[in-house]
Amino acid sequence: MSTDIATSLPALGFPAAPDTVFDNRFVRELPADPDTSMRRRQVLGACYSAVQPTPVSAPVLLSHSPEVAAMIGLTKQQVNTPEFAKVFGGNALYRGMQPYAACYGGHQFGHWAGQLGDGRAITLGEVVNAQGERWELQLKGAGPTPYSRTADGRAVLRSSVREFLCSEAMFHLGVPTTRALSLVGTGDDVVRDMLYDGNAQPEPGAIVCRVAPSFIRFGNFEILAARDERALLEQLVDFTISRDYAHLAGDSNARRSAWFTEVCERSARMVVEWMRVGFVHGVMNTDNMSILGLTIDYGPYGWLEDFDPNWTPNTTDAAGRRYRYGQQPAIVQWNLVRLAEALRPVFQSPEPLEAGLDAFLRTYDSAYEQMMSAKFGFTAHGEPEQQLIREAFALMHDAQADFTLFFRALGEVPPVINHDAVITDVLGDVFYHENVLTQHNDRFMHWLRRWHALTSASGESFTDRRARMHAANPLYVLRNWIAQEAIDLATNGDTSRIDLLLQLLRDPYREQAGMERFAAKRPEWARHKVGCSMLSCSS
Repeated sequence: MSTDIATSLPALGFPAAPDTVFDNRFVRELPADPDTSMRRRQVLGACYSAVQPTPVSAPVLLSHSPEVAAMIGLTKQQVNTPEFAKVFGGNALYRGMQPYAACYGGHQFGHWAGQLGDGRAITLGEVVNAQGERWELQLKGAGPTPYSRTADGRAVLRSSVREFLCSEAMFHLGVPTTRALSLVGTGDDVVRDMLYDGNAQPEPGAIVCRVAPSFIRFGNFEILAARDERALLEQLVDFTISRDYAHLAGDSNARRSAWFTEVCERSARMVVEWMRVGFVHGVMNTDNMSILGLTIDYGPYGWLEDFDPNWTPNTTDAAGRRYRYGQQPAIVQWNLVRLAEALRPVFQSPEPLEAGLDAFLRTYDSAYEQMMSAKFGFTAHGEPEQQLIREAFALMHDAQADFTLFFRALGEVPPVINHDAVITDVLGDVFYHENVLTQHNDRFMHWLRRWHALTSASGESFTDRRARMHAANPLYVLRNWIAQEAIDLATNGDTSRIDLLLQLLRDPYREQAGMERFAAKRPEWARHKVGCSMLSCSS
């Protein structure tokens, strides 16, 4: 027996800039699920289901991004109203919002999983701001949808804090990403089994408002191809090009070809940026791949501490390590192949798809080489530089060098290195290996002197090289232990650390006074602490 959708939420006048309007093209131009009930089901012949967020007991604003608020036309005064918390906690709607949950499928851990869909994400609508920019507003944790299967559609505070902070941190690092507008506490507990070990516990709930030009994923196309809904697949492709790739010109076939190539190139540049800052996504299923080449769905992510290309933060992936740091480029390529297979019915021949996949490899190889040269301070990209890069990563792995701190320290290496210096004299305390001086000093110093000679040969001044390297190598990243401290405080009612980190991570490349502990190695207590070492998908 079906359950009808709850009565529409109260509508509020939209308190934004006069030129900001909702223009909800996704729901206006694509077919809706004709079933308006909330029963869990397979949704056929439609791109979305109309839904309403489920109201919560006591929505309260815990934090927000002023830049994102301004981007969608909201002032500080408007954010600091009870109405804002109601809307972005799921208890009310601004005039013009048309909430929906999208239908999509996906390959999860390499296997086709069938229909997935927005099981706890609800898009409120598409804002067009005064500059003509289009931004989708999406609540994560806003209640059940027809795609929730057996889940409750909610999110806990710990995962919501992580997504809120990481979205903004990644943006300021220069990584293509979705953004985050707000973090709202719900006043309700959510029961979760954090480690999937049979110990489910109630946790405080929260809702994040995510913001992006589009939340369309590879899986939106895959589900239609899997069901042989060719006409709808073609409609979604052309809609995506028209709305999100409007700069592409030519006839339909030319635009589709150029579109797929650009999707591949954007995806390549995205993963190069992940590799640059040491970010590990943790769950690179095809339903977590943005058609815009944005980092999307911040679940069990993490940053490299001691350099290990085989590290993944995801407990679910602990055995196979499919989504480990060093394999992320190959996984993006694999996901693009799955997308190409899904799109094949709407292309006249496979050649444009093959050309797009080739473009991924060319873009990745070129961008990765340039990125690594920048990280190491090289001005050339020849074999001597590449050899030193390969040796450096082997040394970093053996000596357990902290990924972020190693590169910042390398940028600080002075114009002259003392003859009798040891590696910790030059680079400082950037190693986790207890016996680095006895076991790795000679190899590291030999490498360092060769690196120093090569970078010095360019004639570039120390000041210029240092500035270039620091521009490529952040000092502050959202390490898991740093995020966990903010979560622990927020769980006890203190959200001040969230705001402090939000401010700190707006400027991750510049040293900030009094913030030394956030630019430190992982403390020993965090090596095995839940939430600091590995994380589950439970949220």
